Amino acid sequence: MKNIDYSWHLLVASLPTAGATARMRLWRATKALGCVPLRDGAYLLPARPGHIETLSHLLEQTNADGGEAWLLQVAPRNEADETAFVARFDRTKEYGEFLDLVAEAKKKLASCSPADIGKTLKKLAKEKEAIERIDFFPNGAALDANAAWSDLIEKANAILSPGEPQSHRRDPQVLQVQDYQGRTWATRRRLWVDRVASAWLIQRFIDPQARFIWLESPADCPDDALGFDFNDATFTHVGDKVTFEVLVASFQLPLTPGMTSLCRLVHALDAGGEAPAEAAGFEAILTGTRTRVADDDAFLAEVSPILDSLYAHYAHYD
Repeated sequence: MKNIDYSWHLLVASLPTAGATARMRLWRATKALGCVPLRDGAYLLPARPGHIETLSHLLEQTNADGGEAWLLQVAPRNEADETAFVARFDRTKEYGEFLDLVAEAKKKLASCSPADIGKTLKKLAKEKEAIERIDFFPNGAALDANAAWSDLIEKANAILSPGEPQSHRRDPQVLQVQDYQGRTWATRRRLWVDRVASAWLIQRFIDPQARFIWLESPADCPDDALGFDFNDATFTHVGDKVTFEVLVASFQLPLTPGMTSLCRLVHALDAGGEAPAEAAGFEAILTGTRTRVADDDAFLAEVSPILDSLYAHYAHYD
């Protein structure tokens, strides 16, 4: 018998008519997983890592609820059937609803408080992630959603951090740590992820005797100060690197497990992307500290030991 490489799962489930709770539980579970009903009680899902285990659990749950369930591997008879299967997983409708939410959020940005903007972005990010989790065959609708989301983030950042630097298209400089000792470093006041992490990095690995100036405006940066994390600063975003990563690259700091993980953490919180597990907790700590501490010197003093601990944690567990 010829071996066939099946690429689709089919869960066939039947529950007693009286089992409303069990039927609702099964419906919610298959919907969250991204299954498409071919008919009542038949749920199709493309083969992906973890799907077989989740569907097996639903099978066991259905049988435990007094129903009957079978989990099958199926293969389309021909290319036309394959195309028909894929078409059933088109998420254009879901992305369209997401685009409506993004458009509405854009209209309200200017009148929202920073806290409300943050809540809106977190809520929409969850909506987007939920769609992407079940979008097994992305198409133009996904591209449109990503473009609209990026535009919303850019507009929100312009309100929340009006001095946020634009990325430069050049390679980071290659510099020697010994040439940058006892210097004055300057960045925008009200430190946040990239700026506070960069200040910690400067003190910890580049210039232990660094003196910092917190600027009301980048235009106030003294000529003899080394600016970081604002437009036209000595050290700022380059390509897809945030300022923290640019400093690491410019001074050729060793990419130890701790440093590599901190780069991922700062990049994710400042520019987006896949965030490590500690990101949400670190952001919460920054938010709480910022609420209690208005002075930037005190803020850096409180956050630095946390970054020390994260660096040690990553170095030990990576």
